[in-house]
Amino acid sequence: MASLRTASSRALRSSQFSRSSHKLIYNSLRCYSTNEKTLKETFAEIYPEKAEFIKKFKKEHGKTVIGDVLLEQAYGGMRGIKGLVWEGSVLDPLDGIRFRGKSIPEVQKELPKAPGSTEPLPEALFWLLLTGEVPTEAQTKAFSAELAARSELPKHVAELIDSCPSYLHPMAQFSMAVTALESESEFAKAYAKGVSKKEYWTYTYEDSINLLAKLPTIASKIYRNVFKDGKVSPVSKDLDYGANLATMLGFGENKEFIELMRLYLTIHSDHEGGNVSAHTTHLVGSALSSPYLSLAAGLNGLAGPLHGRANQEVLEWLEKLDEELHGNITKESIEKYLWETLNSGRVVPGYGHAVLRKTDPRYTAQREFALKHLPDDHLFKVVSTVYEVAPGVLTKHGKTKNPWPNVDSHSGVLLKHYGLTEAPFYTVLFGVARAFGVLPQLIIDRAYGMPIERPKSFSTEKYVELVKSLKK
Repeated sequence: MASLRTASSRALRSSQFSRSSHKLIYNSLRCYSTNEKTLKETFAEIYPEKAEFIKKFKKEHGKTVIGDVLLEQAYGGMRGIKGLVWEGSVLDPLDGIRFRGKSIPEVQKELPKAPGSTEPLPEALFWLLLTGEVPTEAQTKAFSAELAARSELPKHVAELIDSCPSYLHPMAQFSMAVTALESESEFAKAYAKGVSKKEYWTYTYEDSINLLAKLPTIASKIYRNVFKDGKVSPVSKDLDYGANLATMLGFGENKEFIELMRLYLTIHSDHEGGNVSAHTTHLVGSALSSPYLSLAAGLNGLAGPLHGRANQEVLEWLEKLDEELHGNITKESIEKYLWETLNSGRVVPGYGHAVLRKTDPRYTAQREFALKHLPDDHLFKVVSTVYEVAPGVLTKHGKTKNPWPNVDSHSGVLLKHYGLTEAPFYTVLFGVARAFGVLPQLIIDRAYGMPIERPKSFSTEKYVELVKSLKK
């Protein structure tokens, strides 16, 4: 271990880090037990062998045909086209999401937890997504302390957030603040000085960890400014990521809400690379934009109603359903309401998914949390009754490929139960969580030397010509 630390120190001295970055990194390294490797040291040991494997794999099998593309896929948002490499997770239509091969129940069981907690720590999931390895409790605790040590915002970013009008949507403020952090980018500074491509990953790593560390402060500052008194509790080096986020939002006294934040951040983190926020972050990063600019682009995609904003729409729909039914929540009344919704040309929000063909395991994880902590909550009972009725109605309706609930069906109800009632802020929390999935992939992309993304596009006239030529 001593030799690893010596090598790490030598690399830091020889690199182009700023004096403040030197101090930050050395301070974070002191957090670690002498018997434990840091996350950066762990990844530095792992990636060269994997990068070499990928190089040989491409050389030997690069011409292998891995799938056919249909014209309807080109016009259907490239749905189902195999064209991305995403190491952290794979989404199976029937099995659901797996993080480095582990299901959500396995992640909940195997990842380290805070003392007295039953939910996994999201910082442990970040470690798993980056390395494929489950960190020890000591490594996770030290990584939590490192993130806390890096959490302070530059003055100009804090002032930018404070200057935003309260009517500017929280997601717009979130994206602006992340973009403004570009001033701190170690990657951008190193690239401008002509750093070797082999070192791209280490600067991307530093940016990614710094960014991840600052997101709770940014999110909490926006929440407190827009909806509360503008006062934000300081980050505590003794608290884990989820506990710090809950405390800074103003809910630190509620142990159940802290548990919810740990679960929420973990299960919302990654959903393979094809969704809008993940794909956008990857795409922008492929142009060698910094992690700050890349994540900001992904957040702008996440803000859309067809993506991350859906949980807000689900909650609003549930509240309207409850109001129009005057609290008369029965299977019969909900079935009638669902048919009225569908027959009017509207959709049932929170049901269906682009890939899944079963109940979303993330929905199930939240349902189990609710059954344990808030079984008598009224809106939870509404969600449960809709769950009993909606799949049958949607199946009979026949226009939904997946009649089962997705992650958005539940999250808003849980947040509202604990007093976080401001639905426009929900997508910001989703954005904090999504960073845990997309930032590890940016580090991996730079370590493996992944190229700029550039798919081929045709005009409709060209597609007509192509189809005619294929049918001759």
